[in-house]
Amino acid sequence: MFKQAESNVTMLEKPKPLLGSLGRLVIFLWALLMVMLPPLEKGFVPALIALVALGALYPFALRRLTQPRWLFLLVSLFLLNLFFGVPEEERELLILGLPVSSVAIFNGVQMVLRAIVILLDADGLSASVDITEVAGLLERGGLHGLGFSIGVATNLLPDLRQSSTNAWHSLRMRGGLRANWWRGIQLMVLTVLTNALRHTEEIVLAAEVRAFRPELSRRASLRIGALDGWVAAGCVLSLLAVVFLS
Repeated sequence: MFKQAESNVTMLEKPKPLLGSLGRLVIFLWALLMVMLPPLEKGFVPALIALVALGALYPFALRRLTQPRWLFLLVSLFLLNLFFGVPEEERELLILGLPVSSVAIFNGVQMVLRAIVILLDADGLSASVDITEVAGLLERGGLHGLGFSIGVATNLLPDLRQSSTNAWHSLRMRGGLRANWWRGIQLMVLTVLTNALRHTEEIVLAAEVRAFRPELSRRASLRIGALDGWVAAGCVLSLLAVVFLS
């Protein structure tokens, strides 16, 4: 009877995931180092490898970057590097009547690629890993209170995204971006910041009501997947190859 009950409990247990929270944290750090370690002139291939890996792992985050606001941000970053990254006397090309430099084009592509990798990395981690696990890892490392702060900051990301979207549509439907668009943008930013501060205050008050203390915070354990070890080994080997080849 007890053996049957034990077998039933075992059957109800969730199967071990292929990639756990520990593996995703390793991938997060690996992607950041892949775009930060190599110099700009040798960072195209490592950044491209990180982009392909993150795009396959977090396709939903890659689809978000195709939205107009993110495309506008990336194009603006490229244009800033194109026209202000190199002195005018070093621009040897002429495109649409404008003097540009091949070095500025390459640097602009590099900066956009790095920005895409960082955005994918942060968005994918925040959507797939329970932030309490990350907070518990920091608390276990002796950084008391930092885990709670990062948890609050990460918890605000979806609310900030939704608040900014709602504010944008509200201003657009009411014509606030037509007559005086600069004033409309200021009001939108003010609305988003106000909502973020209000939500942060609610979280802090809830922690105070529950007598929260950083030194006595709960240290949650990280979920470990079946492939976390292999993923960590592959990340370390690829980073070593990037360091030695740079």
